[in-house]
Amino acid sequence: MHHQWLRFDHDGKTGFGTLHGDEVREHRGDMFGACEPTGRVLALAELRLRTPTEPGKVIALWNNFHALGEKLGLPVPLEPLYLLKAPNSYLAHGELIRKPQGERKIVFEGELGIVIGKTCTAVAEADALSHVFGYTCSNDVTAADILHRDASFPQWVRAKGFDTFCPMGPVVATGLDPSTLTVTTRLNGEVRQDYPISDMRFPVPRLVSLISYDMTLYPGDVILCGTSIGVGSMKSGSLVEVEIAGIGRLGNHFE
Repeated sequence: MHHQWLRFDHDGKTGFGTLHGDEVREHRGDMFGACEPTGRVLALAELRLRTPTEPGKVIALWNNFHALGEKLGLPVPLEPLYLLKAPNSYLAHGELIRKPQGERKIVFEGELGIVIGKTCTAVAEADALSHVFGYTCSNDVTAADILHRDASFPQWVRAKGFDTFCPMGPVVATGLDPSTLTVTTRLNGEVRQDYPISDMRFPVPRLVSLISYDMTLYPGDVILCGTSIGVGSMKSGSLVEVEIAGIGRLGNHFE
């Protein structure tokens, strides 16, 4: 069933619920387990949104789209290539992406995020989707100028792990077929990325299965599926929006 779940701050407390137009139906319990409506309906405009989940870890893919891999002349990966985004990088819809001191080239990467709903260890591909709760929009922000600055050590975690470098949201949407989705990224209203998830080298079920053989995935964990062509730099004051039909539009200004 298609629902859009979100987390929010209201009256000094953090809550969660489902989005219905410009209203939120508050729930109690566990978003990924037993929960029920409280009966309270809140105006979306009065809420401060949080990241739609509190991940124990965010896994971010590299070279997972045919189009970008072919454009960059990258070898075809035999297995998922990924890194971890640090918890300090998690950022909600509407919040400010901050520029690190001294870094110059900061890049946006619009991506689909897979939100895990059930603990999975060594899950077969055929069973993988039953462990997925839903999907969110994400921006895998990267300090591109430091990535290969030291020839002896590519700085993937640092380049992608600065404070505020992992915007996610605004919601987690359930009941979607990821293979039908398209990611559209806008910079100051201008479309820069518009690519189909069906172009992924490792589709969602295979991705979840293979990663679950490496490390246990827990409810709330997020897998960022990687990005495709159209990545670009942000300048001070830029607005980056990542939109996926059925999920919504994640928007963040860059300091």
